[in-house]
Amino acid sequence: MAATSSAPPPTKVRPNTLYTTWHVHVVNGLSNNKILLAHCKSGDDDLGERHLSVGSETQWDFKQNLFGSTLFWCYVASESDHIFAKFNVFWEDRDLFYRCNGDNCIWIAKDDGIYLKNIPDNIDEFKHHWELGSKGLLANSTIL
Repeated sequence: MAATSSAPPPTKVRPNTLYTTWHVHVVNGLSNNKILLAHCKSGDDDLGERHLSVGSETQWDFKQNLFGSTLFWCYVASESDHIFAKFNVFWEDRDLFYRCNGDNCIWIAKDDGIYLKNIPDNIDEFKHHWELGSKGLLANSTIL
């Protein structure tokens, strides 16, 4: 009789992800011509503040580090509404890789919160609520 395993498949790094060029997008999907402030970072790179008009985006490309610990996070805010969100936009995770279709993560700020585009299923998945206020991004903070 053959042995069977009920262990779940590994949830980290697919074999070829270290060689993949990843693309991350943060899109302003707010209504009423609201400007979105986006400030994204990693432990090594500060991508700077961007002020995005409705329908525009900031995006960047990168390759993962050899240790599989690449992490990018963003602070986004609609200053006219006095709301903000802080969240990770890239980390090692099989479910994230699936939603990003292997190399293209699209985050969308909408009036009711932050969404991740699930590309294979063609849906926007709600991920984060807005918080009240307009707190700045701490220089060495990581969002978990």
